[in-house]
Order: sequence, then C-alpha cells, then structure tokens
Amino acid sequence: MQTQTVTIAARFNGPPNSGNGGYVCGLMANLIDGPSEATLRAPPPLEHALTLSRDDGGAVTLRDGDALIGEAKPVARFDLAAPAAPSLDEARAAATRYLGRHVHRYATCFVCGPGRPRHDGLDLFTGPVEQRDMVACTWTPGADLADAHGVVRPEFVHAALDCPSYWALPHAGKPALLARLTANIDVPLPRAGAELIVAAWALESSGRKHRGAAALYHADGALIARSEALWIEPRTTETTP
Repeated sequence: MQTQTVTIAARFNGPPNSGNGGYVCGLMANLIDGPSEATLRAPPPLEHALTLSRDDGGAVTLRDGDALIGEAKPVARFDLAAPAAPSLDEARAAATRYLGRHVHRYATCFVCGPGRPRHDGLDLFTGPVEQRDMVACTWTPGADLADAHGVVRPEFVHAALDCPSYWALPHAGKPALLARLTANIDVPLPRAGAELIVAAWALESSGRKHRGAAALYHADGALIARSEALWIEPRTTETTP
C-alpha cells in the first residue's frame, strides 16, 4: 500500500468550496501508469488534509478520514478517437464565442471560470468552432503549472480535459456534475509557455447522464492527451462544473 497526504489548495476550486473535478481526478491518476478511470464520490474539500492511497493491485482512493472522496483504477484500453485538431486561428476565434462568459454558475472555476484574475486559472474558454461539431480554445500553461524542469504537471493536463467537455454538451449552461473522467496522456507532457489547443465534443446523452470528450493538442495539431467525461445532472440546481 502506497499512502500520502495531499491538500487541495483553494486556488484549485471548481465550485467555490470544493476542488475542481478534473484536477482531483488528475491527482488520483498520477498514481496510475497508462490510461485511468477516476470517479468522484463526494465534493473534494479545499485546504484540508486528505489521504491518497494506492493498493498493490493498482486501485487508488482519496479519503477524508473514513469518507471516500474519489477512486481511480487502471484501464486496459482507451479507444477514444480524437478528431483532427482545429487550427490555432480557429481555436482563438472559437474562444470569443465562449458561452460561459454569459451563463456560468461558478464563475471562479479554476479551469473555465471567467471571473478570476487573468492567468490565475487555466482560462479555458472553449467556444464553438465554425463548421465543426466541437468547441475549442488555446491554452498557454504558465510556469506555475510546471515542475522544476518546466514540464506541465499531469494533474493540470487532466484539469484541462475536464470542463471543456461540459461546454461541448447540448446541456451546457445547465447544472451538471463531473462524475467520472477516463483519460490518457499519449505522449510526453508539454512544456510551460507553449501555446496549445484544447478541443471538446459531445458524445451522447441519456436522461440525467451526459457524455463528452476532450483532447489536448500541440500547436501543429499533434495529439497530447484525450479524455471522456461523464456528467450527471444533480437532483437539485445547486451545482455545476
């Protein structure tokens, strides 16, 4: 059993009082080699010591005392096919059409909130791409998101693959919670300061469940990472991405 204590800094919020789902899924996925499936079971508390564990079989849990916050496991295969990336110009233009500037229940979300100081969050404002069934924007990760070698830390790549899939849904703008994120980083992680492309597209919806996908690309369109997200409409209207 491998165990460590982690604390989700207040900066990395989704809703104001809990951790961003993709970031938290990324913390769990960091203990897994290859594709991972991370599931959130309760809102991750901020500025509070949590126990992150990996058992000998590769299963990962995140707990607040005895309460299960999330769990993750290796995935044998992740066959999600990513479409061709939009160009940098297309992604930049798409960001000007971001719905979340006008309809956003949690405007301070670390990933997609337009109500934060510039560069304090990821500033991923994914809007519709012209003549493509997807949303997109560009992303230039700052040095504060990188390790000592200037490489973007994987939990921030997982975060970048989270909220964009919500904004690709026909349900976007209405309440939904990230329940599960299946993801894989396909190539070496990018370096801070590089302009990247984030794109996302809807998969399917059934009742209160909505599935979307996202991908991260280099500026030349080369694929970096992929994800598939399960979003669930809450039974109340108090939560969203």
